[in-house]
Amino acid sequence: MGVADTVLKIAASVLVLSSICMAAGDAKAAVFKVGGRVLCQDCSQGWNEWVNGANPIKGCKVSITCLDDRNRVINYASDLTDDAGDFEITCNKYVNGKELKPQNCFLRLVSSPDPICNIATNFGGGKSGVKLLRPAIVYRDVVKYILGPFYYTTPMCDEPDTSAPDEDDSDDAKQTNY
Repeated sequence: MGVADTVLKIAASVLVLSSICMAAGDAKAAVFKVGGRVLCQDCSQGWNEWVNGANPIKGCKVSITCLDDRNRVINYASDLTDDAGDFEITCNKYVNGKELKPQNCFLRLVSSPDPICNIATNFGGGKSGVKLLRPAIVYRDVVKYILGPFYYTTPMCDEPDTSAPDEDDSDDAKQTNY
């Protein structure tokens, strides 16, 4: 019976190792990525330069906020842009045992380190927030949403809000963010 016990132990070890490998593979598939680019638009340029001549900003902070079905924040993550103005945020699909739905996540601009180009614009939705709708890449274990580009501008280009404040502005149901 010594041979039979050894065979059973080896079989049990193989099952344990295969389940560990499968769990590691599932953990890799249990994420989604969000990426994009942040640029600086200068309104003092001509139309062609304004539209096509935006420059990347290094070090901009971009964040993602994910809500549960009861509209409570269950995940927050952020990333800084690189030299090309690109960012990529990785989010786990499961947080505290609950499934995170990408459709309940919003991406927005947080801050710019550029002393001249630091006013967030809503051109591309970066100021108010962009909801994740459809992934741009779905391939094997990779699910990636690509958003943007998002833009900052100079204080000279910022249009002031001249609308009269509403009397019932404190009602949360009428808020447009998220």
